[in-house]
Amino acid sequence: MTQAPIEQNTSSETPDTQPAKSTNNESLLVNLLFNIIIPTLILTKLSGEDYLGTKLAIVVALAFPIAYGVRDFTRTGKMNFFSALGVISIFLTGGMSILELDPKYIAIKEAAIPGCFGLATLISLKTRYPLVKTFLYNDKILQVDKVAEALKHHGTEAAFDKALINASYLIALSFLISSILNYVLAKVLLVSPPGTEAFNAELGKMTALSFPVIAVPATIVMMGALFYLFKQIQKLTHLTLEDILIHQ
Repeated sequence: MTQAPIEQNTSSETPDTQPAKSTNNESLLVNLLFNIIIPTLILTKLSGEDYLGTKLAIVVALAFPIAYGVRDFTRTGKMNFFSALGVISIFLTGGMSILELDPKYIAIKEAAIPGCFGLATLISLKTRYPLVKTFLYNDKILQVDKVAEALKHHGTEAAFDKALINASYLIALSFLISSILNYVLAKVLLVSPPGTEAFNAELGKMTALSFPVIAVPATIVMMGALFYLFKQIQKLTHLTLEDILIHQ
């Protein structure tokens, strides 16, 4: 998810703003280390019999993103659905690898999870709680009460509902892109027999490439959905971006 651009006065930063920025940078670095860099290095460099061996290397490598997810839960005290699903996905990848199942099952699993998100986004449009409000239109990003009041004042609530539907299609598209790229990446890279050092190296390479190959294109589409929704809100409420964003 992308953060909305919040206009701030940079000419007079207070000391209080600096630790927050440093913490965010540290959090991103720790995220990359635990979820991508360390697992990749373990799978590609330590899977030989002289080091951890193929199965133990998988267990150790996958322990890092799992530990990060547990740490995040204990730190915030809240169970994030998407983080939980990510941990489950890691368990499945590890289990399939240790059981030496055909790599095609990993490819199917890699495609299925974002595919399910995209399908759930579309299905949720038929419910009272469309997922677009979780992803984009929520009170952590926008002053939703203020937006709702302005929509009612201008009589543009129906037009906004259509905009939410269009944004949902864009979100579903981002998940579809992720699903296709996940599957293609797994099929192209995982070609060696499971239980071999070469397979672990391929698994590590897939982990390393998952961010630039999968996350970046999907994030660009998600950003497009966010930009579209912001423009529609401004158009239908006659409010400025500064008026509707949450200021922190």
